[in-house]
Amino acid sequence: MGLLRPGREGAGCSASAATGWVPGSGAGSWLALAQGEGVWDAGEGCPAFPDLACSFVSGPLVAVSKPPGLAVTGSPGQLSLVSLLPDLSQRLSLPPELHVVKAAGKDSSGLVLLSSCPGTTQQLHAFFTQLRRAGRPPATYRAVTAGVPAAVEGEIRTGLKLEQVGDLQLVVPVAAPSRRSVERKEVKQTLTRYKVLGAAPGCGLVQLQPMTAFPGQLLVHLTLLLCPALGDHVYSARVGTVLGEPFLLPAGSALPRTQVLGEQLLRRLHLTQQLLHRLPLHLHLHQLLLPTASLTAPPPPFFLQTLRLLGLPGDQSAP
Repeated sequence: MGLLRPGREGAGCSASAATGWVPGSGAGSWLALAQGEGVWDAGEGCPAFPDLACSFVSGPLVAVSKPPGLAVTGSPGQLSLVSLLPDLSQRLSLPPELHVVKAAGKDSSGLVLLSSCPGTTQQLHAFFTQLRRAGRPPATYRAVTAGVPAAVEGEIRTGLKLEQVGDLQLVVPVAAPSRRSVERKEVKQTLTRYKVLGAAPGCGLVQLQPMTAFPGQLLVHLTLLLCPALGDHVYSARVGTVLGEPFLLPAGSALPRTQVLGEQLLRRLHLTQQLLHRLPLHLHLHQLLLPTASLTAPPPPFFLQTLRLLGLPGDQSAP
């Protein structure tokens, strides 16, 4: 997945397989998701899921960059990052009792911060809270979007709540939540800062900095900008188009389905709509701020390949 880059402390080591999206002569050879193929550089890491890049950070802290599709936690017997930690710890001579401090979601790629010290974990959570209160985002994401936000930068503010829709629990925006619903924690007021880093016809590269934490916050906020993340097969259905112009559909009437892309984007991605269900989510936890360092994880190969195909800027080293 590439090297984790500590800002001032730590030494990184890359352990990545060249899996992910592999371009070919046609759409059929385009899609090969990271599902455990390949080998580790220097023989290090966890063979059960080789697309992890590992970097020592400082003392009890360890940073890992994970591929999309790997859950952080899971049921007993299910493959997850937590289930891989014992093997990872043994092979890299890490502390045996690592736990998760901060992590990219299951369908996202990017940073996972681990700690072997509960006290350090508590201090970091307090540090992240202090950053948000001071107006500084502790985490920075990158997303490739279908569409480009109307404004180059701005903020998305809305209430969010979890709502049961059939067998699914979905995140639903609440434009004007009542004080009572917020006090009862039925709705949470959320805020994300965004900045367009690059644009091409029908797509963009967007930086996202959440100032609050809520499941699915970034994906839902992108739909409110009418620019769903590429590979979002849950919330992208809420953005429809009429004569090429996007509009927002009611959340209750737009159930999850395979994302639909315009013909122009499909051609540039060398894809067909029939294969689009295999398109991975292009949302990457790019950077985390720590008290004495900033950690950066470059995007995975499929993400970089998409940037090249769409003509979007590919240098993701800058915060």
